[in-house]
Parts: sequence; C-alpha cells; structure tokens
Amino acid sequence: MNADTAAGTPVDFPTVDLRGRRLGPAELKAAMPRAETTFDVATEAVEAIIKDVRTRGFEALGDLAARFDGVEQEHPRVPAQALDQALQSLDSAVRAALEESIARARTFAAAQKPADAAVEIASGAVVRQRWVPVARVGLYVPGGLAVYPSSVVMNVVPAQAAGVASLALASPPQKEFGGLPHPTILAAAKLLGIDEVYAIGGAQAVAAFAYGVPAGEAGPALAPVDVVTGPGNVYVATAKRLVKSVVGIDAEAGTTEIAILADDSAVPAFVAADLVSQAEHDPHAASVLVTPSVRLAEAVRAELAVQVAATKHSDRVRQALSGPQSGVILVDDLEQGRQVCDAYAAEHLEIHTEDAAAVAARIRNAGAIFVGDYSPVSLGDYCAGSNHVLPTSGTATFASGLNVTTFLRAIQVIDYNREALREVSGHIVALARAEDLPAHGDAVSVRFS
Repeated sequence: MNADTAAGTPVDFPTVDLRGRRLGPAELKAAMPRAETTFDVATEAVEAIIKDVRTRGFEALGDLAARFDGVEQEHPRVPAQALDQALQSLDSAVRAALEESIARARTFAAAQKPADAAVEIASGAVVRQRWVPVARVGLYVPGGLAVYPSSVVMNVVPAQAAGVASLALASPPQKEFGGLPHPTILAAAKLLGIDEVYAIGGAQAVAAFAYGVPAGEAGPALAPVDVVTGPGNVYVATAKRLVKSVVGIDAEAGTTEIAILADDSAVPAFVAADLVSQAEHDPHAASVLVTPSVRLAEAVRAELAVQVAATKHSDRVRQALSGPQSGVILVDDLEQGRQVCDAYAAEHLEIHTEDAAAVAARIRNAGAIFVGDYSPVSLGDYCAGSNHVLPTSGTATFASGLNVTTFLRAIQVIDYNREALREVSGHIVALARAEDLPAHGDAVSVRFS
C-alpha cells in the first residue's frame, strides 16, 4: 500500500468563503449550502396517490404496495403473531439497546408535559388552561436505505407520555420479509406496546392515516387519526404538507443535515466522523462545517479522505459530501460563525469550540444542539434521551423537534360569575360598538337588564 492509497481519495467537499463579507439576513440565508427542493416535483404524484387511497381504500393500498414495494397484499394490518415473533427473535444486544433508549426517552418526555394553569383575573373571574392529548396518532417509520427502530422509539414515547390513547404505526412492506415491515421495526413496536401496525409505505401511509380507510372485503377499517408524525422521503414530506389542513403534523421533515461550528480547539477526527455519520443516511444528506480556521478545515478534509474510504457506505457518503448541500463555510470569527449557524438553522448543530456550552447558549435556531467533543449527533439519534425527529431545511427558525406537546392541545376554560362579568360589561359593549358588532355587546347587556 502506497502513501496515497493509505491517505484515501480526496473528498470533493465544497467551500463557501464568507470571510470579509458582511451579509444581511436574507443574503446570509441565500449563501447557505442547500439541496434543491423537490416538493414541486413530487406534488402531482402525491396528490394522485392521496386521491387513489381516498377513493379505492385498501384496493388502492394493495396496488401501491405491488407497484412501489413489489409485494402482494390483501390487507396491510400486521398480524399479532408477527409482532410477537419479531420480538422473540430480536437480537439480545439490540433489545437491550432499545430498552435503554426507551428508558432515557421516557425520562426526558415525562419532564416535558406542561402543567395546567388557573388564574384568578379578578374576584369571581377565573381563566384556566388545560392540556389535553389528541385521541389518536398515526406514526410513520421509514424504510429504504436503512432500518429505523430508533424512530419507533422517538415517535411512540412522547405520544405515550402525552397520554394518547390510540396509536397506530405504519412502515413500508419489505419483499424479503414476506410483505411485512422489517422485523426490527415490528419488535420495537411490540416492545413499546403498539399492536396496531400496518405494512404501508410512503405517501399512501400518510393518506391512509389522514382520511382513514373504511372496512371492506379485505378486512377491518383503518380509523383516521388526529396527528401524523414521523420522518420520511420527499413523498412522505409532501403528503404531510398536503394533508395538514385535515390532520396535525409534526413537520415536513426532509433529508437529514448536520452543521458543526468549530474552532482550532476541535479534534479533526471527531469532526470528520460526525460529518460522515450523517452523510451515511442519504446521497442528499447535508454535512456542513462552519469554522474560522483554515487549518482545521484542511485537517478535516484530510480526515474525510481516510474515513470516507474506510466506511461501509463510502459511495453514498462521498456523494452526499460533494453535493451542493454540503461543504465548509469559512468565517472571520466565531461570532460570524454563530450568525451563519442561525441563518442555516440546522436540524443537528454540533459545537466544537472553546467554552462550547457558552457558545451553544447563544444559538437561537437549531433542531437540537450537541455540546462539546462527547455529545455527537449519533448520541441523540439513539440514546441521549432527546428526540431525533427534528426540523430540517431551515425550518428550525420556527419549528420544534418532536416532543410531548406535539400530541397535546391547550384548551382555555373561562369561568366568570355574575359580578365578575358585570365589572367588564361596559368595556365589552364599548369594544363591540367600535368593531360594529353590537350584538356582541347585547349578549352581555341582556344579562343585566
């Protein structure tokens, strides 16, 4: 082996140089490396799938399973014995890892549930806020390039912590497993007490959850849900966008992304490994390094050449790292780096700097922030206790990761007695007249005439 082979083939990791440039918010956002959006391309196809599922129900789902998954399917409900068998056959180390992940996620989820509030505004005037779980949730777990039992945990645990009574899970049918979802997905569902599981993938799963599927010759009905959650490809994300006037959704999550803010104190091998870890998901995954250090950037490139060559999914990783959504962003200093990170609004943001906790505290926009050398994104993917279903594509500027409140609604309860209403009656009448809605005032006045 010669020196060039040992070093690995250099990775085409693009550079965006923002040094010496003072960009406004809009210009900064425009300068961020992003994958081309494909929502518009997928919309027509997804609209057709949703219409087909609404019109033909289980017959449409069967046709779509044959078309997209290559399986014959009479009814997508996974038999109870298949769930039992999957858990019984689960590798003991994987089961132990899932149990630890569930325990940590439940600990954090339990602390997230907000308390009800009751405020006495004045004597006899009480306003309350009650947090009430939705009745039914549809949880989507993707298939495809990888198997995601961890996504079962991340979707189910906060819903259960919120008190959701009815949970259904869908995951794509797999030809190699007799038309059922991957057995590890089934085992994770069983471990969490989910017995309503469907072998349905993609946009059709979202459509079935949103509108329900009536009972027929194929089998019992699939009841509609109130909220659909879970990550997926562009077709899943597009379907969620199209049904969100019918059901609640967590987010239109796209392909995964990681940004790393790092200075000269960072360990290049750690930074490179974390960039590779997310590039492993998908050829369109985004891996971005933000740094004021040219030395670090070059050291990370050298590490990438070695690590990409050695990793199992090398071709996929190389494609992701060389895409327009990935690369190094060079900045003047950490303050400009922080501004870049807020403009990028990463799904996952790692901080590898001196006093990383203080730097992390100043970040406003990110799905999740990972602080220091020993909090890699992989920790959050599996066993941190946090949730890995997070906003992507810059939506972290306004959206949150999946959490207990995703499955709760705040209901306000107004309880005034006669004297409390009388105290504000004149104000109500005045405002009603100002808005030219006199009947609003009359509805109060009539109580005292």
